[in-house]
Amino acid sequence: MQNEVERIERPDRRERAKQAGAGFSFIEVLVTLLLLGIGFTNLIGLQAAAKKANYDSLQRTTAVVLARDIIEKMRANPGSLDSYLTTGTGIGGNTLSEPDANCSAQARCNTGQLAGYDMWQWEQALDGANEVREIAGEVVATGGLVNPAACIQTTPGSASAAGKGTQAFQITVAWRGLHPLDNVSDTTCGIGSGNFGAQEQYRRSVTLTAHITSSS
Repeated sequence: MQNEVERIERPDRRERAKQAGAGFSFIEVLVTLLLLGIGFTNLIGLQAAAKKANYDSLQRTTAVVLARDIIEKMRANPGSLDSYLTTGTGIGGNTLSEPDANCSAQARCNTGQLAGYDMWQWEQALDGANEVREIAGEVVATGGLVNPAACIQTTPGSASAAGKGTQAFQITVAWRGLHPLDNVSDTTCGIGSGNFGAQEQYRRSVTLTAHITSSS
């Protein structure tokens, strides 16, 4: 009788081993969940970094496309190339008013009017004015570049260097990046506009050079 009582009061060794194993498995589950949580956190961080990199790449691609667009418009209007030149910090941010002459395919404009219309359309594309949506009751541009600045310049003597009647034009498109940089571009387009940080550290830019023969 006494032996039977002892067997009842003392759990079987196999039962104790089973309980210990169950406890160990629970700890393993906790450790696994912790490791999974750390892994997912790192994955989210990498995904966010990839999205930022893709966004910067998209902005740069857009800037190149827009720079090439104005070059083609200048080639199509060689009679007023000087009318495409910019001053100061350049254009961008709705600095130009819509011209009185709407030089669409159906309208007739002289070369000077066409240049003014081209520049206004170019700024609209830079600002993303044609790609908008309403957010919280406010119309917001969803296309174009972030805080764009665009400059078209030529240097003295470029006509003789490129050939008779031909000038070398430098087209620079700048925008605001997501992260500050130490080695920002040495071009001056947009500098002083206040859109790129106190040290211009958020400024990104691309510059294309085009040789265009004037007809004037």
